[in-house]
Amino acid sequence: MSTSPATPRRANLMLALATIGFAVNFWAWALLSPLAAKFQAALDLTSFQQALLVAVPVVVGSVGRIPVGALADRFGGRIMFPLVSLVTIVPVLYLGLFGHDALASLLIGGFFLGIGGTVFAVGVPFVNAWFPPNRRGFAIGIFGAGMGGTAVSALTTVKLVDAGGTATPFVLTAAVLAAYAVVAWFVMRDAPDRPVPTAPLAQRLGAALRLRITWQASALYAVAFGGYVAFSVYLPAYLKTAYGLTQADAANRMAGFVVLAVIMRPVGGWLSDKVPATRVLAVSLSVVAVGALVQAFTPGLAPLGTIAFLSMAAALGAGSGATFALVAQVAPANQVGAVTGIVGAAGGLGGFVPPLVMGTIYGQFQSYALGLALLAVVALAALLLDVLSVARRPAGLLTSNN
Repeated sequence: MSTSPATPRRANLMLALATIGFAVNFWAWALLSPLAAKFQAALDLTSFQQALLVAVPVVVGSVGRIPVGALADRFGGRIMFPLVSLVTIVPVLYLGLFGHDALASLLIGGFFLGIGGTVFAVGVPFVNAWFPPNRRGFAIGIFGAGMGGTAVSALTTVKLVDAGGTATPFVLTAAVLAAYAVVAWFVMRDAPDRPVPTAPLAQRLGAALRLRITWQASALYAVAFGGYVAFSVYLPAYLKTAYGLTQADAANRMAGFVVLAVIMRPVGGWLSDKVPATRVLAVSLSVVAVGALVQAFTPGLAPLGTIAFLSMAAALGAGSGATFALVAQVAPANQVGAVTGIVGAAGGLGGFVPPLVMGTIYGQFQSYALGLALLAVVALAALLLDVLSVARRPAGLLTSNN
């Protein structure tokens, strides 16, 4: 890393551009979630079909992070940020203009909309290369706050549809994506000493899979970020069904959940620069387990339900930040993108399963209690089987499974 006086300012500018790009692409990635109830009513969807509609972009955005992360290692963020943004415009316009009148077309559009979710695997190695090890936790946490793009979607999508029609939020988002791609192409630059791998893509992914940190961080992120994604896409439907809230009120409350999680993500990264990230994760997962168990009884929203949800939001945000602080500090510099892609995929897949489970459970029992109890069990299992074992054997983080 260069030590010139201009470097910190340049690094901060690159961090800001990456965070904005993350937010804009996540805004696009989350466009279907606030409209799920509208589509359910208009198309007479079952609870499972509604859950599938919001889950498809999540799983594609998750699995897609594996190759995109490896490509980011090779080509850098300066190319990959504009590229992902431009490609995401296509499904956004398709859904807004042509693809919202049938479940099949919504699922096709949602499949390709998932491309926007892969941008996370571009940003982590990009930001990581710009900052020294003792600042990476906080920097990656700041970048991770771009997941607040889902809050933008929650707060604006329904209002824009009411004001101008179904196409309005999609066309607006496409315009913002195009503007960002242009700015990123002309302003964004990769770190001058960024390590560039020369091995083939398959070989690099294989090497990343042999690192113990990849599997440990994947398990932790599947719970921390997976829980966040699951709530951010399914919470409006949950609140509308379990508490009888209006679509707009449910979307606003989901936005509050997202905003708190976003604020806590850099806090989790910052704390992980000061104390072991495993301690931050242990506390976070404990809070999630308790909050999910409380919410399984569907307490009144004022105040116990609200406290439970906001506590889980803060814990999931801090835990997500701590997980990637761990990755940035431990993973080999030329493999951060590949490791990030795999770990990010695990997190996204962790968010894909719960909405389907919740929809299925509610369809069978007319209650979400079992689904929330399962979340508490999973959080506790992650705490006991992953975080505590990592805390006892920190040296193992640096070794491979071979």
